[in-house]
Amino acid sequence: MMSNQVPAEPTLRPERPFFSSGPTAKHPGWSFDKLKTDSFGRSHRSTIGKARLKYAIDLSREILGIPDDYLIGIVPASDTGAVELAMWNMLGARPVTVAAWESFGNVWIQDAVKQLKPAGLTTLQADYGEIPDLTKIDKGDDIVFTWNGTTSGAKIPDTDWIADDREGITINDATSAIFAQPMDWAKLDATTYSWQKVMGSEAAHGMLILSPRAVERIESHDPDWPLPKIFRVKKGDILNRAIFEGATINTPSMMATEDYIAALEWAKSIGGLQELHARADRNARIVTDWIEATPWLRNMVSDPAKRTNTGVCMVLQGDYYDGLDDDAKAAVPKTIAKMLEDKGVGFDFNGYRDAPPSLRIWCGSTVEEEDLRRLLPWIEWAYAQVQAG
Repeated sequence: MMSNQVPAEPTLRPERPFFSSGPTAKHPGWSFDKLKTDSFGRSHRSTIGKARLKYAIDLSREILGIPDDYLIGIVPASDTGAVELAMWNMLGARPVTVAAWESFGNVWIQDAVKQLKPAGLTTLQADYGEIPDLTKIDKGDDIVFTWNGTTSGAKIPDTDWIADDREGITINDATSAIFAQPMDWAKLDATTYSWQKVMGSEAAHGMLILSPRAVERIESHDPDWPLPKIFRVKKGDILNRAIFEGATINTPSMMATEDYIAALEWAKSIGGLQELHARADRNARIVTDWIEATPWLRNMVSDPAKRTNTGVCMVLQGDYYDGLDDDAKAAVPKTIAKMLEDKGVGFDFNGYRDAPPSLRIWCGSTVEEEDLRRLLPWIEWAYAQVQAG
């Protein structure tokens, strides 16, 4: 049993106490007055509006190293809209496997099972912190998967399970991974993300990246189900390529667009994708090392190879915690998060509502190492307060 002695309240506070897993922290140095405003109040179809949207697309390609023959489009409804646009347009031509190991992957399963109901549907599921056996997937299947479990902290360790000679297409929900973990573009056909996740930009817009194989599927396949307007990407039988040049399906926010551009320009200024990855790796190492050294915590993901470097998830353990009933256990991380929110020390790092009771600390590149180092003693202090009653 741990001592009930409460440590002294820490003196150092994070300068930026933003640890939400989405929308994530703004990049260091961000301020509203640095955004370019020439496109505000203008039509998104004006020369300047289309130019700024196209610039956001081109800068995304440059930062992420997306192949030249892949198309990139800005689509409605954040990452959810982008994933569902891909599913609604591309599935139904072949058998499909949808794999999930956390809440958002389970949404894609529900879309497939309850809404689209394609023939030859297989679902693969695993508990929070685990990854299903992806080697079971037939190379003839279309595959829908989440690269990084935003609500579980579990990521795929590699893409070896995707066959080089696959016959189906892959739909990759990469929203909490894309600027933090390397993407194996050769094995990805439709990849999606949102502006507010890893780069901390404003929400409501999604990005859809299509390989030549994905374009061929869209142009050769007419789904059996209706497509709402915001999912329609074809003119006749041909993909509407204007969508991938800045002519969006519906009206985007130019303010959000400028905010995303500012984040991309910041990323370029610090060294691009390599430095974004390195910052996330360093941040995650601070938190995961602390978890390993803290006896009343364990990483939600037991296999180090499957641990994310973005939303690091941890559950409480130990004699004190094991003596509580389920409601009391669920209350502990919420209480810790609320205590530190009230003190202005750390915001929004409680675990996701559908996940096991947990804490989740965002470690992506827009978070500073020193702020993480300052947060952790406060969590220890808050836990001791809760334990002492």
